Amino acid sequence: MSDNEIVVSVVIPFPSHREAEIAYDVLRIDAEPKRSFIEKSLRLENNSLLVELRGQQAKNVRVGVNSFFESLLLCCETINQFGPVVSDEYHHY
Repeated sequence: MSDNEIVVSVVIPFPSHREAEIAYDVLRIDAEPKRSFIEKSLRLENNSLLVELRGQQAKNVRVGVNSFFESLLLCCETINQFGPVVSDEYHHY
């Protein structure tokens, strides 16, 4: 990390590990475009998604944070639309 680097770290809790896992799988696919000049990293820990965005300019980091939260909101709305996530271990075929 350089002296000028701006780092935004956020922990996003979910009601279950499965919902956090779904969000992680959906959100990690979209890499930041080169022209955004920021780096994004995602980690999954238990029921939480750990997000880190870093860049040299506040404007670029702000745009990256806004973009990430728009994607997160869409992902959460989709999960909610289809009801509570049930683990495969509870399905009886």
